[in-house]
Amino acid sequence: MTPSRLLDIVTRRRLEPPQLRLFQDGRELHPNAFLRPQVNRRGQTLRMVDTPALENLLDTGVTLVLDAAEIFDPALEVATRALRWWSHEVVQVNAYLTTRSTGGFPLHWDDHDVVVVQLAGNKTWDVRSHSRRVPMYRDAVPNSVPSEEVVWRGTLTPGDVLHIPRGHWHQATHADHEEPLSLHLTFGFVKRTGIDWLAWIADQARELEIFRRDLIRSGSDEEREAERAWLEAAAVELLRSRPPAAFLTDRERSRPPARHAPALPAAHEPDVVVCVTEFAPDVERAGGDLVVYAGGRKITVRERAEQALALLLSGCPIDLELAGVECGINVRPLAQILIQEGICTGLTDELSSAYTGLVTGGTSWKLP
Repeated sequence: MTPSRLLDIVTRRRLEPPQLRLFQDGRELHPNAFLRPQVNRRGQTLRMVDTPALENLLDTGVTLVLDAAEIFDPALEVATRALRWWSHEVVQVNAYLTTRSTGGFPLHWDDHDVVVVQLAGNKTWDVRSHSRRVPMYRDAVPNSVPSEEVVWRGTLTPGDVLHIPRGHWHQATHADHEEPLSLHLTFGFVKRTGIDWLAWIADQARELEIFRRDLIRSGSDEEREAERAWLEAAAVELLRSRPPAAFLTDRERSRPPARHAPALPAAHEPDVVVCVTEFAPDVERAGGDLVVYAGGRKITVRERAEQALALLLSGCPIDLELAGVECGINVRPLAQILIQEGICTGLTDELSSAYTGLVTGGTSWKLP
């Protein structure tokens, strides 16, 4: 990702706030300052980036923010997927392009962990401790008073990486640097909490009739007390039978694959495929079979295909011809099933370029 690549993305697509935003000294600009309507010959109106207006703003000094940049760039898609598999958490990457000597956002905190990667120019950071431990976006009390405890102050240069834990106050600025621009990416790791587990438990409760019944409003004290006791006992049993580990496993198994390019009609099946699930596939042994949980799907594979399955679910691009030679079987039928289920996809030229120098050998799972 480069500054010119980022501008190419935003100027060739129809993007709207909040995905595309511009800030000037910490103040968000109105979309009319950088977007303009385009009317086609049928009178339909679309808003696109106003290139002359954006060029003028960049020359004046602004911060351009593109959220979820992995949607538009194959290298960021692959990098973000790798981080999801590694961290077992939802990850999104945002791009921040700052021009001239403009100030950054005011001192603030995020409700998720952030890993900052500086790509071009320099950025000065002020990172402080938390005021409230593990604050949340929806919380019981506000968290509006910045901490005075400085954790780190310094400048990031290209190639530097900075981790900012959830709730830590921070601020970045380009105002003290003479170079014309700065570009950094922030990978946000949205971790699950006990509240997420309880929300999942509440959904699981729908399976039990006792939780689907109307609550007693006008019964006797004895009836209401009996209802309370029944619900309490059922809730305790539900909590005991569905521990946090079960929630985390279910979350990874059931999350559908992220958006990726659809397959075009072709005269033959793809020769190279790659696994594109949000999280690494989970594989269990069941008798003489292997059960695959991935991308919200559950499929059963014969145990003799174990080596081929490990390759196809590794996260690496797999040449099916070479894989067949290595495994001693025809892996194409298995690959086609995984493609049909949305677990794998054929490797396009654009996606292939994203793996260059990034993915190493290995498998994504190990059987007991």
